[in-house]
This record gives sequence, structure tokens and C-alpha cells, in this order.
Amino acid sequence: MAERTVKFGGRQLAVRGPKLEVGQKAPEFKLVGDDLKEVSLKDTTGKVRILATVPSLDTGLCDRETRRFNEEATRLPGVEVLVASMDLPFAQKRWCGAAGIERVRTLSDHRAATLEAWGVLLPDVRLLARVVFVLDPGDVVRYVEYLPDAGQEPDYGAALAAARKLL
Repeated sequence: MAERTVKFGGRQLAVRGPKLEVGQKAPEFKLVGDDLKEVSLKDTTGKVRILATVPSLDTGLCDRETRRFNEEATRLPGVEVLVASMDLPFAQKRWCGAAGIERVRTLSDHRAATLEAWGVLLPDVRLLARVVFVLDPGDVVRYVEYLPDAGQEPDYGAALAAARKLL
């Protein structure tokens, strides 16, 4: 299998981990919430989820993406929106407070412990690739968009439509 790459800052970086496909069972994850408590996939099971992985909340595009999902979440009752990055939980909490983010739950993979199984780890820069997943209540991937360029915004409409279809 050829190495997957993503464009990041003008260069191609290797992506570690398998590329998940629609219909596949989502792998477990163990991330850290802004309260420093561990959050696993099974902690979120039973509801429709949008999981977006981003390089860092402190960048313009990641800021914009997370704010957009926060805004859209107001029109998606019954959908939990999760945004994961390698940012430390303290930084995520600070950023959410400053940005007024109340409907998105930020999660940290600062230990680079589990999101490799989701095919989003950029080991050369120790960040996550920009990817959007929609999971059904039984943890099956129902939508996925791996962005080939970290400087590109996801297709919000397609992700939101996939989540609405599951409600």
C-alpha cells in the first residue's frame, strides 16, 4: 500500500494509520477532555456524532471550522460535535472560553495515543490531519472526508447532511 500524505504548510507529510471507510466500525479512542478526564469512544456511543480532527485550534482555519460546527450544532439537536486536536486540554479550554464555544466538545490527543487508528496522525509535525467523520449511534462510520490539504476547509454541507440523515 502506498504511503498516504497530506499537504501541510507547502510540503507533503506522511499520514500514519489506516484510512477509515464508510460502513466500517469506528476504532476505539481514548482522548482527554478539558477537565483532564479521559473520554473514550464508548463514552459517546448511543448518539449521532460529528468528529472533526484539526491540526490546532490556535490557527485561523481550525478556529473557523470549529466555530462553524459550533454554530451548526445549534440546529442539530441530538448530534454531539467533537473536535479533536493535539492541543493541550488547558489550551483547548482557554480557546473555547475566548471563542464562546459552548456546543462543541474539544478533546485532546496530546499523548498521540489513539487517533493513529483513525488515520489522522501526522507524526513529522506531531499534529492531526484535517478530517471529518460522522458516526451513527452504534459507532459505524457513515461519512468521512479526509482533506488532502490541511489548508482546505471541509465540506460542511455534506457532513451536516450525513448527520441529519441519521437523526
